[in-house]
Amino acid sequence: MQQTNSIGLFDSGVGGTSIWKEINALLPFENTLYLADSLNAPYGNKTRDEIIHLSIKNTEFLLNKNCKMIVVACNTATTNAINILREKYDIPIIGIEPAMKPAALQTKTKSIGILATKGTLSSNLFHKTAAKFTKDISVIEIIGEGLVPLIEQGKIHTPELTELLFKYTEPMVAASIDHLVLGCSHYPYLIPKLLTILPDNITIIDSGAAVARQTRSVLENNGILNTLEEKPTLQFLTNSDSATLKMLLIDYIQDINISQENF
Repeated sequence: MQQTNSIGLFDSGVGGTSIWKEINALLPFENTLYLADSLNAPYGNKTRDEIIHLSIKNTEFLLNKNCKMIVVACNTATTNAINILREKYDIPIIGIEPAMKPAALQTKTKSIGILATKGTLSSNLFHKTAAKFTKDISVIEIIGEGLVPLIEQGKIHTPELTELLFKYTEPMVAASIDHLVLGCSHYPYLIPKLLTILPDNITIIDSGAAVARQTRSVLENNGILNTLEEKPTLQFLTNSDSATLKMLLIDYIQDINISQENF
């Protein structure tokens, strides 16, 4: 495996770009190839078999592009399919799970909230993680129904989305949570709005920075960290309209290549 080969990332659309940004910030010389499966978004409402099928399809697409590592930049795909992907493919595969551990360790009210998709909250991996770290802690689980489609459409600053956030966070605030775990890679794009809605004592936690650190560690341990300090190739592929992708990546637009193709 060449050290200069790309890191491959996939998500059920544009949300995983929140993970890509953290990886790019920590590893600025790594070549990356990001797959936005927006045509099939959201994954959260699909069956486990459908999620596994799509995850395999995306992984094989990236492997055919000679990616040296796969980052499953999607909570739903990780919690439902990561074990199968790791059994099936002989390549480092990084996943993203809701950050239950830090929330559970840091809570003072012994009450935390998690906003995630149905596919994540109903998965065996999520239940195992929650059971391991949240004993004697009240966990308010809320399905963020409708949030991913709005983000995919670029409707982040709309009354419709704000109304949903009020609806989903109200029972959490009523339960005196002091940490809110974002269990979907789309949701970090909601943080600015959440900060205007939530009381100041609630800390918002997402997994992006931790995934980036894990990515660097695995690259180093496998001897495939790109040590060439050259301008990287940053490629984004989508099977749907690219407008939202361009909006979310506007700060990088001069350095990236976004294209639409069937996969």
